[in-house]
Amino acid sequence: MPQRVRFSLNRFAEPTLPDGSPQVRYGVLEGDALFETRTPSSEDKGAAYRMKDVRLLPPCWPSKIVGIGRNYREHASELGNPLPPEPLIFLKPPSSLVAHGDNIIYPTISARVDYEGELGVVIGKRARLVRPQEAESYILGYTCVNDVTARDLQRRDGQFTRGKGFDTFCPVGPWIVPRQEVQFERLRIRTLVNGQLKQDAPVQEMIFPVGAIIAFVTQFMTLEPWDLIATGTPAGVGPLEPGDVVRVEIEGIGVLENKVVRG
Repeated sequence: MPQRVRFSLNRFAEPTLPDGSPQVRYGVLEGDALFETRTPSSEDKGAAYRMKDVRLLPPCWPSKIVGIGRNYREHASELGNPLPPEPLIFLKPPSSLVAHGDNIIYPTISARVDYEGELGVVIGKRARLVRPQEAESYILGYTCVNDVTARDLQRRDGQFTRGKGFDTFCPVGPWIVPRQEVQFERLRIRTLVNGQLKQDAPVQEMIFPVGAIIAFVTQFMTLEPWDLIATGTPAGVGPLEPGDVVRVEIEGIGVLENKVVRG
């Protein structure tokens, strides 16, 4: 199964750019071989690399990250919230993105930071006023997301921007699996903290399915290629502490793992 990745060569293999940022490359991972491609979605295969010689970056760099709140009944119930009559939308800034293996920074101004394992949808082409039955054609593929949330700040503010917007609060990856390769009805989200299972639910339990979400969002917001939708988290959310390792697994998609460090 091919997987789309963004990556840089290890620092010792190639210099960084003048501003100190890594050389960003695109590729497709097939088995144990990573082949460079000219563009994020091209089928050509260039130089081959070993995984130990590269650093995976967030697989997409979206203009916006659209989050869906309370999209699983049991999760809404565990937070004491009513079910939304339509998709509950919030935004996370692109500055919150980090890759598989990067650290989640626990902010000093929060006393309660939660994990939220989610299925991520990556948009493949400009989408505006999309009908639900057409939505699948706008999907490039799927990835794993951890919608990290400062729960105390979210409750204090009464809205989601600050609690979900911290730098490092959107781990994504490790790659994008093209939609044509995904058996959607078999997808299941599992979140583990220090090896202990915390969340486990099929994505079929979403209140609003992916097609309905894309149709709803594109009635008022144009989605651009590589934009990311975090489709909501199942029940079982809970707190993280510095030193914890949180792992989001979606069989058929991948494993996203990050360590929590003190800010």
